[in-house]
Amino acid sequence: MLLHLRVTVPADRSGAVRDLLDGDPGVAHLAVVPGGSVRPAGDLFLVDVARESADHLIDGLRELDVDRDGGIVMEAVDAAVSRPAEEAERRAPGDGSDAVIWEQVVRTTAADAALSVSYLAFLTIATLLAAVAIVNDSAPLVIGAMVLGPEFGPLAALAVAIVHRRGRVGRRAVVSLLAGFAVAIALTALVALVGRGLGWLGPELLAQDRPATGFITQPDRWSLVVAVLAGIAGVLSLTSARSGALVGVFISVTTVPAAGEMALSLALGGSADFREAATQLGINLLGILAAALATLALQKAVWRRVPRVTPRVRRIPAPRS
Repeated sequence: MLLHLRVTVPADRSGAVRDLLDGDPGVAHLAVVPGGSVRPAGDLFLVDVARESADHLIDGLRELDVDRDGGIVMEAVDAAVSRPAEEAERRAPGDGSDAVIWEQVVRTTAADAALSVSYLAFLTIATLLAAVAIVNDSAPLVIGAMVLGPEFGPLAALAVAIVHRRGRVGRRAVVSLLAGFAVAIALTALVALVGRGLGWLGPELLAQDRPATGFITQPDRWSLVVAVLAGIAGVLSLTSARSGALVGVFISVTTVPAAGEMALSLALGGSADFREAATQLGINLLGILAAALATLALQKAVWRRVPRVTPRVRRIPAPRS
């Protein structure tokens, strides 16, 4: 697996960056366009590097302050027909699908931590769908609500922020989680009140036997086990090249269904059901967060990185205009 880097480098650090990139065994292709960047001004480097080697190269570029007055752009390479690419992947240690590119993880999860209109909309729709599933005791609708819920993004962002000490990202993630669930539950409760006024549902719903959705108000030790496993799988899918596993994570956790149950309980006056659903929600959120923290810390400690190349910064005077 290759990663494409497009690096804008100020002229006075172009030599050091070239030494860094050209001396790395994981680099497959390297092209330099002198003066190729207009804003910010500098030389343009086009690099294809084995995914296993990308993390330490990005760290090296940041040590040269390329991220401050230049720029680093990362793009995944779907396929590369190249013998040098094959040799670079062979020389780089480990497997590309297991490689962790921490800067990419931090910035991806930071974007997911934002309290946006789309995040609130998806979480509210998912909670509404969960409430409809409970009313109809429909397992397929519960699964649909789980898949639609976007709450794993802020949870992962919070875990990454704690491990990498990004306080600002962590605060945004907490706000997104708390405000998102508060808005989703409140709006769903309001809709349920309208349905109650129309005679579509009543307090007797909470006392009915619900074989397909009754687990939502029955938190137990297995709820914690599932949340922990989901947290581990979710982090691995984010940090590796296997993002498809996230769908399984969404289906396995009971966060959104619990929020839907809480909203119905508020509208129908079921205090006991509200407490049990809130317990289920708390167990899932805390279990996912704890597992995500442990997984990230373990990955950070044991990820096998290629030997660092410490370049000497060769300052090249910029040409006079």
